Amino acid sequence: MARRFGELAFTPEVQAAQAARGSRQIYEKYIAQGEAGDVVTPEIANFIAQLEGFYFGTVSSSGYPYIQFRGGPPGFLQVLDAKTLGFADFGGNVQYITVGNLSTQKPAQQKAFMFLMDYRHRRRIKVWGRARYVEAEVALIERLKMPDYPAKVERAILFEIDAFSENCPQHIPVRYSEAEVKEKIEASTAPLRARIAELESQQ
Repeated sequence: MARRFGELAFTPEVQAAQAARGSRQIYEKYIAQGEAGDVVTPEIANFIAQLEGFYFGTVSSSGYPYIQFRGGPPGFLQVLDAKTLGFADFGGNVQYITVGNLSTQKPAQQKAFMFLMDYRHRRRIKVWGRARYVEAEVALIERLKMPDYPAKVERAILFEIDAFSENCPQHIPVRYSEAEVKEKIEASTAPLRARIAELESQQ
């Protein structure tokens, strides 16, 4: 278990809840022996490169969290360096809640969260950090664009990593993408289609 994750997530209130329910000692051991878990490893980078979407959380000035699904072609969430992720902010419903939440200079509201989910392989990674949006850096926005994706890019969002945590697959349902379903149908029906073509050629 990542040490930085425990330092951020296990607040005094969480530690008290763990102690009252018998799990505090176990987590203390895991955290003490764990790696920092605050940089992108090659394994995590490979996982990120295959994602078609993730959940992105910010904090409003009222203190409420706001969670939004961000989707795009594989590779739209990019690893810029060992401590930074970035993605193009595509045009949407023009509510600009995330932009508004990130517009403040207050450190508490710059905190953000990413929930990276791979339903197909029942794997999830949580990422704690701080986010900001960029509208004037043309080179950065161009770098984050997806060449064959038609959505309009309004800005770039950068995410500075504080901690990673990977959870167990328990209770995660297996789900396939549309492309994966089509691929499986094509593969499973290929012999049948070949046989049909063979019979039709004999007529």
